Amino acid sequence: MPAKNIVKTYKPNSYYHLYNRGVDKRTIYQNKQDYAVFLSYLKEYLSPIPSKNPKREISINEKTYQIKGYQCCNYNQNIILIAYCLMPNHFHLLVKQELNRDIQYFMKSLTARYTTYFNKQHQRSGTLFESAYKAVLVNTEEQFIHLSRYIHLNPHPKPLTSQPSSYSDYMKLKNTSWVHTQTIINHFKTPLAYKNFVEDGKKDQLLPTIKSLILDS
Repeated sequence: MPAKNIVKTYKPNSYYHLYNRGVDKRTIYQNKQDYAVFLSYLKEYLSPIPSKNPKREISINEKTYQIKGYQCCNYNQNIILIAYCLMPNHFHLLVKQELNRDIQYFMKSLTARYTTYFNKQHQRSGTLFESAYKAVLVNTEEQFIHLSRYIHLNPHPKPLTSQPSSYSDYMKLKNTSWVHTQTIINHFKTPLAYKNFVEDGKKDQLLPTIKSLILDS
């Protein structure tokens, strides 16, 4: 029986839940630098192409990391990131793709590039992720809103800001230019209303609504 959500249906102008985890559920982010590098790739892919080569920096817990590299791909016009969360052995992205197969090229580049970095950094070889990434089409507005909550609840029972995620952007604690919070926030009167929606929720309460959209256990 094939793993859940490996077979993908691509549609233009649609929202998707993208996720993957380490092979054998192993850790894919061993330290803050690993998180910073993965985020730097997201920033590079999802920000407008700069006219000059700027310093690539990413901040985690008030510490700034300089990331070496060059501009290799850009999806600023094709992929819109709505929400994300990075956990020690997996990641979640909620995105909108503009054209039919933007996600395919974006994810292939992102995961291959991060695997190359990780293997070199940690002196290993071989596959980092357990399989091809999973991509699930979000069919309804209700699924869309609840999926954002599910993603932001991933660090629970630890504080929701304890892991790198877009939750701090939704709480106005930071303002990441390549994370687009307004699409979700527009469904609530205030960021505080969204905070209450997220933090009053429990993962098991969400399952009937988004069971088909989430990481298989």
